[in-house]
Amino acid sequence: MGKVVIEPLTRLEGHGKVTITLDENGKPKDVKLHITALRGFEQFVVGRPAEEVPRIVPRICGICQTAHHLASVKAVDAAWGVEIPSAAKKVRELMHLGNMIHSHALHFYFLAAPDFVVGPDADPAIRNIVGVIDKAPEVAKKAIALRKFGQALVEATGGKAIHPVTGIPGGVSKPFSEEDRDAFLKEIDTMIEYAKDGVELIKSINEQYMEQIKTLGVIDTWYLGLVNDGKHEFYDGTLRFLSPDGKEKMEFQPSEYLDYIGEHVVSHSYVKYPYNKKVGYPEGLYRVGPLAMLNVCDSMKTPLAEEARKEFLDTFGFPANQSLAYNHARLIELLAACERVKELLNDSEITSEDVKVEVEPKAGNGVGVVYAPRGVLIHNYETDDNGIVVKANMIVATTHNVPTMEKAIQQAAEVIFKE
Repeated sequence: MGKVVIEPLTRLEGHGKVTITLDENGKPKDVKLHITALRGFEQFVVGRPAEEVPRIVPRICGICQTAHHLASVKAVDAAWGVEIPSAAKKVRELMHLGNMIHSHALHFYFLAAPDFVVGPDADPAIRNIVGVIDKAPEVAKKAIALRKFGQALVEATGGKAIHPVTGIPGGVSKPFSEEDRDAFLKEIDTMIEYAKDGVELIKSINEQYMEQIKTLGVIDTWYLGLVNDGKHEFYDGTLRFLSPDGKEKMEFQPSEYLDYIGEHVVSHSYVKYPYNKKVGYPEGLYRVGPLAMLNVCDSMKTPLAEEARKEFLDTFGFPANQSLAYNHARLIELLAACERVKELLNDSEITSEDVKVEVEPKAGNGVGVVYAPRGVLIHNYETDDNGIVVKANMIVATTHNVPTMEKAIQQAAEVIFKE
């Protein structure tokens, strides 16, 4: 018997470690993923006026702050029975897409790509974005340009590039200006081309590392994503579960999430383990994020991304169950986000002045859901007669994935130690 402890875990937000317990033959007997950071945002917002909460919760995550801002304000809208103007919804979606572009470019090019572009055998000291700049400067330039574009879009629509503030109950606090619209229109075609280049890059990486992709972290799970009439959806739609074999779908409204999602408590981690209630624990463990989204949707909303999705499934099968295929799926979503931004920028309503309605704080219970960069994000608030939050529940995107990440590490460890 022995143990292998990996600590700290790098290239992630927060703190964690992995413990691999070995049997008498030196083979993995048990794997635990420990999330060692305790967060208390569900209690932080209790007692606060609900209209303040969308400005508080972005601090949950320095990268997904826009998603938290928007899921929060959607939850307040729902609690108070508010129907926001069409233009406001489009501005919010544009803000959200800016964050998706920034985060997906960050996740792949800065966190994942160094292991492939610089090389898995390279010195860890250069296996980072600086190493990517040195080995593939054109790739790095495109990555930086995509991140810059996304952050600029969040700032223009959200008031601040980090921790946006313009989402308010009833809409957004300011319209999107024609000047900003015209400026982003000048850049968007270039961003689409850069995103297409990213898809081609990951295809070439896949060719080089397909043996590892189809061997490490390959697990069968349920999948959860956001769809709108069956199509891939970033901002607003219904939730859909897909079974491990791809034959069963369960679709439900965000307000029904407690009927479908349970949370199991484990002793080795501060994170709860979500599961599909209709299936039970642990058989109902599921994944969220780009891989899950490409599995659960019937199609993408935009043509280039849909073409790329079909090619993705031809490569990995349906449903795709390879954890390392998340990188490919993420770059397809980056392309989809850029295409959708162009559609919104060309929508005449995007610069409308009609972006908010009057709201009246009151008692209610509301759920707000968006597809955050790491997956489905759920905010649920209950307010009293004065609009003060008396109860809150949040299931952040990574929380959904923790139990299946643990399962994927177990599988990868078994493969590695077998060798």
